[in-house]
Amino acid sequence: MKRLLIVTDAWEPQVNGVVRVVQALLPELAARGYEVSIIEPSQFRRVAMPFYPEIPLALFARRRVARMISEIQPDAVCLMTEGPLGWAARAACRARGIPFASWYHSHFQLYVDVRLRGLLRPAQAFIRHFHSAAAHTIVSTESLKQVLEADGFKNLVVVPLGVDIELFTRNPNPPLPPLPSPVFVYFGRLAPEKNVEEFLQLALPGTKLVIGDGPLRKKLEEKYGGTHKFVGYKRGVELVDWLSLADVFVFPSLTETFGLVVVEALACGLAVAAHDVMGPRDIIEQGVDGYLSDDLQSAALQCLDLSRAACRKKAEQYSWSHSADEFIKILTKLA
Repeated sequence: MKRLLIVTDAWEPQVNGVVRVVQALLPELAARGYEVSIIEPSQFRRVAMPFYPEIPLALFARRRVARMISEIQPDAVCLMTEGPLGWAARAACRARGIPFASWYHSHFQLYVDVRLRGLLRPAQAFIRHFHSAAAHTIVSTESLKQVLEADGFKNLVVVPLGVDIELFTRNPNPPLPPLPSPVFVYFGRLAPEKNVEEFLQLALPGTKLVIGDGPLRKKLEEKYGGTHKFVGYKRGVELVDWLSLADVFVFPSLTETFGLVVVEALACGLAVAAHDVMGPRDIIEQGVDGYLSDDLQSAALQCLDLSRAACRKKAEQYSWSHSADEFIKILTKLA
């Protein structure tokens, strides 16, 4: 049995990419003989994160994290986030000479810049410094690796992400009332960095369906709820049932590193309309399983003519089993 310690500032009940990646990898790692321990915010005193009251940040974690690492005695350590727990574990590992991996999930510096203009460069330096101590920093695509290398990041390795292809399978008869067609859907966090309002402002026929929650939900629902359908967070089979009502996934985000929701939508047979930016650009084949354009309205309408089978075929290329195998290669180097 091999002992892996994952340290993350993002954990259940949060719904975001970091949590979903860890949740997807856990059974794959267990099947390969790994015993996984997780250090996460509920184990500490917490305070709400600014701008994200639903996200707790651990307080006064440094000593306790160091003690937990000593007690667990992991064979490998992976830091998933650049928050208080990530920094505490980074310090503890460095003090004890324990090599660790870090995972670059999000363009946190872009999120900061969306809210606080002028802090992009300091935030970039902050994130780069965090990852500089890692023996390996994991990224999800080759294009992200190239961008970060140009920005001075070192020791980058690619671990492609996956999709639960069995769960994300279109239900031909979802137990939900039908919506006026065509149905254009956005699902994910309702936060400034996701640029959701661009989708809501598009002149599209039929229905705009919004699945998700976040700090902007109340504002967006008050402004657009009379003409668009907001249904909140959905998970598992319930999420798939709602996606099965849709015809096209519209993804207006400009700040993604990958975009798990893109491959989940494709698995449900939904063509993807998105900007030609990192994430969608790494996944979508123009005119086959989606359209990438600054004109999201035109792209969304063009997606109506694309093959659901082609979308599903693209999603089948992304496997959590393969992700786990690549992740374990890195863990083996650490051990």
